[in-house]
Formats: sequence, C-alpha cells, structure tokens
Amino acid sequence: MVRRAPQQRGFTYLLLLLSVALIGTLLATTGRYWAFQQQRSKELELLRAGLAIRQAIQRYYESSPGSVKRYPARLEDLLEDRRFLAIRRHLRRIPVDPFTGQADWVLLTAPEGGIQGVHSLSDQESIKQAEFPEGVWLENGTHYSGWVFAWRAK
Repeated sequence: MVRRAPQQRGFTYLLLLLSVALIGTLLATTGRYWAFQQQRSKELELLRAGLAIRQAIQRYYESSPGSVKRYPARLEDLLEDRRFLAIRRHLRRIPVDPFTGQADWVLLTAPEGGIQGVHSLSDQESIKQAEFPEGVWLENGTHYSGWVFAWRAK
C-alpha cells in the first residue's frame, strides 16, 4: 500500500470544489446575460409590432373615403378594409405581443370613436427607459404596459 505525504491529502478534492464553484458562477452570469438579451430582443419585437399597428391605424384613418375621417372600429378592420370596392389591407396579420405571446393588445379608444392605438398587457419592468421612436410614448412609468403606440389626427 502506498502512503501519501500528509500535506497532499485532500488537494484534489479542494481543486474539484473550486472548479465546481467557478463553473457555477460562470453559468449564473451567463444565464443572467442570456435573460437580459432575451428581454432586449422582446423589447425590439414589441416596438416593431406596436409601430406596425400604429402605422396601419394611420393609413386606415388617412385613406378614409369622403371628408369624414374615421378610426378603425376593431383591429380586424386593419386586416380587411371593406370601405372601398377593392379590399385594402393595412396589416397582413395582427402582430403578437412578445411578452404575452398572444395578440391580446389593450385598445385605446379615440375621443370620436374607434381605435386610436394599443399598448401591451405586460406589467414587466422594461429595460429601455428613454429615446423611443416617434409614435411611442410612456404613460405609466417603466413597465411595458405603459408603452403606448397610438396615432393622433392633427
């Protein structure tokens, strides 16, 4: 039987513990970074979807026949605008809210009736706090439900 020197006992075990701790720390950091990037990606998708709806509402309003301009009564009116002889499509499909995974937008009613804009149902706190593109404004602080995508007639 081979005897080890007393100073070498447990060295491999200690090295293994330190390695596991280091790997755990790296994985935790990577996980946080990955979650941050996922949220950033969803923010960009929310901006894209909300602005697409806003632009479709603007096109619907501005292309109203006659002198009286109207907002759409429902989001589905943006998919098939039947006010003309030929159907106009301001949107191909109603975009999905990336934070809820559904097309369950909160509708904002215009003073004269119809849908003026939308915002998300998500109460998750946003990363982006400033420098929003034109057509987006904040209503209730730092949550995605406060990102309002609306078009106001001038």
